[in-house]
Amino acid sequence: MKLATKIIHAGAEPDPSTGAIMTPIYQTSTYVQEAPGVNKGYEYARSQNPTRKALEEAYAILENAKYGLAFSSGVAATDSVIKLLNPGDEVIAASDMYGGSYRLFTKVWERYNIKFIYVDTTNPANVQAAITANTKLIWVETPTNPLMNITDIEAIAAIAKKAGALLCVDNTFASPYLQNPMDSGADLVMHSATKYLGGHSDVIQGCLMMNDAALREKLYFIQKSCGAVPGPMDCFLVLRGIKTLHVRMKQHCENGAIIAHHLSRHPAVAKVYWPGFEDNTGYAIAKKQMRDFGGMISFELKDDSISAANKVLSSTKIFALAESLGGVESLINHPASMTHASIPREERIKNGLSDGLIRLSVGIEDAGDLVADLNQAIG
Repeated sequence: MKLATKIIHAGAEPDPSTGAIMTPIYQTSTYVQEAPGVNKGYEYARSQNPTRKALEEAYAILENAKYGLAFSSGVAATDSVIKLLNPGDEVIAASDMYGGSYRLFTKVWERYNIKFIYVDTTNPANVQAAITANTKLIWVETPTNPLMNITDIEAIAAIAKKAGALLCVDNTFASPYLQNPMDSGADLVMHSATKYLGGHSDVIQGCLMMNDAALREKLYFIQKSCGAVPGPMDCFLVLRGIKTLHVRMKQHCENGAIIAHHLSRHPAVAKVYWPGFEDNTGYAIAKKQMRDFGGMISFELKDDSISAANKVLSSTKIFALAESLGGVESLINHPASMTHASIPREERIKNGLSDGLIRLSVGIEDAGDLVADLNQAIG
């Protein structure tokens, strides 16, 4: 089955009682049982819900995985993966990563004697050098947030397998339309489904996909026991959003390429971060493991002052100044003060995230309007 067809029909089965083509919103907290322990597969909505089940099946199909699990947010999904670990275990994580993941790792889990080692994962040798007998998890983003760095998933998967560690790939920026880490050897794939999977900036949700049945059971136990589950309405919204993932992503990619090339020629722009440039150090790997280069772009002005960046951030008319990404509307963001503010400045600067960096989530509006908006904002 071709990708577009798979996306539209993933997890979708007509309702057996009515024939409804859309999965119903099962807005219930509990289920009537015929006798104690005798039920129709559902007991309590924290453990199971038919709308969530349909979405979890869709998640698995999208990532070519056997199993999918839905969570109340991407951070909740990430948290559940860390709950697989024990005190004394070590995690190798990308040094360029989402600030919310960094905050979770450093402010919550380090207190429980989980050690996090941050390296530049774009060079597999850095990951190999950080491996110890206590390494149990490697956490990778590709492309990274916000510098769009590319990590070779297949190479890191080989290192993880040899070390007996799990590899989890945060695939939020690429989406399953552009990249399927399971096909390259990842053990787990995580998404903030709030972003491209939902696609309409109207829901918060996260998910995990995996192939190993025992791993699925461990994560399901955590999901059920800790209770960070999405409600049925949220599941319905993501199911609906997924149906247009392929057409949205085509336009995100097309617009993203136009904006990236335009910014690279703009006299006031010093540098553009986008994996589709042939001179980008990660281009060959991106070309190998991605179907296109996406709609996420970061850039720096030649005037690298905070005031110059703030002028642009406050002057756009179509690009909305807001956190998040992946919706149909274009967003502009200042990572240093917004999405990555929880990372200490010295760490941000060391990893290449300057105070003046601006991040764009290029939407699906008319590309000419977006170019004009950036031109008038940059001046």
